[in-house]
Amino acid sequence: MSRDFIYSGSPAHIVFGEGKSAAAGEWVEKLGCANALVLSTPQQKADAEALAAQLGSLAVGVFAGAVMHTPVDVTEEAREVVLRTQADCVVSLGGGSTTGLGKAIAYRTDLPQIVIPTTYAGSEVTPILGQTEGGRKTTVRHASILPEVVIYDPALTLGLPVGMSVTSGLNAMAHAVEALYARDRNPISTLMAAEGLRAFKTSLPDIVAMPRAADVRADALYGAWLCGTVLGTVGMALHHKICHTLGGTFDTPHADTHAIMLPHTAAYNAAAVPELLAPVADIFGGSVGGGLWDFARQIGSPLALKDLGLSEADLDRAAEIATENPYWNPRPIDRQSIRALLQDAWEGTRPA
Repeated sequence: MSRDFIYSGSPAHIVFGEGKSAAAGEWVEKLGCANALVLSTPQQKADAEALAAQLGSLAVGVFAGAVMHTPVDVTEEAREVVLRTQADCVVSLGGGSTTGLGKAIAYRTDLPQIVIPTTYAGSEVTPILGQTEGGRKTTVRHASILPEVVIYDPALTLGLPVGMSVTSGLNAMAHAVEALYARDRNPISTLMAAEGLRAFKTSLPDIVAMPRAADVRADALYGAWLCGTVLGTVGMALHHKICHTLGGTFDTPHADTHAIMLPHTAAYNAAAVPELLAPVADIFGGSVGGGLWDFARQIGSPLALKDLGLSEADLDRAAEIATENPYWNPRPIDRQSIRALLQDAWEGTRPA
């Protein structure tokens, strides 16, 4: 077996443990900063204000306007606040929406970032930014996008609603599944992907049963770190392309879209590279797509795109956008095949 590969480790500082978010101020100072702008969604504004109060004189304010899919106009609004407050770093508290805003600001200003995740999105450990403008979501990869410090505090996820925990976890799992067949995969990324999937296989059902169990929440956050890390070190393919199409064009919920699409995109590629996706079948049982679909149903995940408000008439346009620009995938893609895949996902059919 060939052992030729390239591996580049992430330079981010990972701080993991219950209560570690209380040390955010120390990390602001370790970065050589003194004027932190705290970011959040409108729903987490109170938590962001509490964090700013905890930071004391190190905080210059709160911007609580982060939304899904990182619209460019929201980023520009936040950048104006950065300039007005003379912020020298950002502290992103929340899930993928808030993390995305912080990364978008850093990409434009090169400000250091501290991220305190409260979901399992995983994007906090990647140098990848997905942003939306004019109804299209595009991605860019750059070293300035990678946050310098990520503080994983399981205590902050205890109140994450069960439904959001489920879809957020499946979103993270999608990173790992695609990493298994990535063109630039390597032994380390494959190990991390499989370990991340195992962590979610055990933790998500336990979260459904015991949502406030700290050790279970820690296991899921550990899985999120692993799955997010592989997302940042290897390339993604069909799954992420389709989800960006659906989210950017039709504004479908980010995590729900990933959760619904994962069994279908995995099944599609398993037909071409079953040996690379064998860990998925081993962990979840049965076929790759069927095993993932059964697991999603077991933990109460949404299963059908039609339940997200997507109409059947939208599927033709989605298939066209998802296939208009060629990109690498382990199994060749064509409009007809992707249209059929989307139909199954829209109906919520279990992959064969």
